[in-house]
Amino acid sequence: MRALRVVRAQLRASIATALQYRFEFAVEGALALLWMGVTLVPLIVVFGTRESVAGWTFPEMLVVLGWFVALKGILEGTLSPSLLQVIEHVRKGTLDFVLLKPADAQLLVSLSKIEPWRMIDVAGAAIILVVAFQHIGHPPAFADLLLAALLLCSAVLVLYSIAILVVSIAFVAVRVDNLLYLFQSVFDVARWPSSVFRGALAIIFTFVLPLALMTTYPSLALLGKLNLRTAVAAVAGTLLFAAVARGIWIVSIRRYTSASS
Repeated sequence: MRALRVVRAQLRASIATALQYRFEFAVEGALALLWMGVTLVPLIVVFGTRESVAGWTFPEMLVVLGWFVALKGILEGTLSPSLLQVIEHVRKGTLDFVLLKPADAQLLVSLSKIEPWRMIDVAGAAIILVVAFQHIGHPPAFADLLLAALLLCSAVLVLYSIAILVVSIAFVAVRVDNLLYLFQSVFDVARWPSSVFRGALAIIFTFVLPLALMTTYPSLALLGKLNLRTAVAAVAGTLLFAAVARGIWIVSIRRYTSASS
């Protein structure tokens, strides 16, 4: 319960700060809408000359794109701004003020800054998914919705864990903000299903940088094409990955506090 109160207070303060700049809010919101339109262009170009790509039809690919847009909004609206602040704290030596607060440091830094206009991406993603299933001709089954929601939570946890791992490196190599931006760029690959890639790229985007778990698996679940065994393995892998990220964060914090004391 205390953790929930901390999260609620962090969210309230961060959103209140962001809404003080209303003109910026409007401009960024308009840019977010423009970006969503641009993301459709590659799909329209590719499917202008073929019926399917790697076994995926245009409506099914829209489902993948919907998940991608939603996760991109979460990544750039909550995770990246907050964790970039951590990197800045480490660089300036002001992280001690965060660590002195009577709450879990990882929880405090994870929601320290939010850009609410990126939630437009989440709303846009919902519209893309609705359009996709209108083209498919039937809505997803309720069980598929539940499984897709579970895998969406797993995808967010994977995103968060990767961001935490990148930030943990900041305690050793102070300037790692470019690494976080690099991950944001690589994440753009997740707009395509994992079956599009072959060879080494397929292995990298499935096991090393699990982009398949972020968009492909939730999409397959929503389409009713993901078997339960694969879903369970994906969730288990996510929890293991998150535990490793948490462990590395704790070790990094201990080294930071012992070095600064």
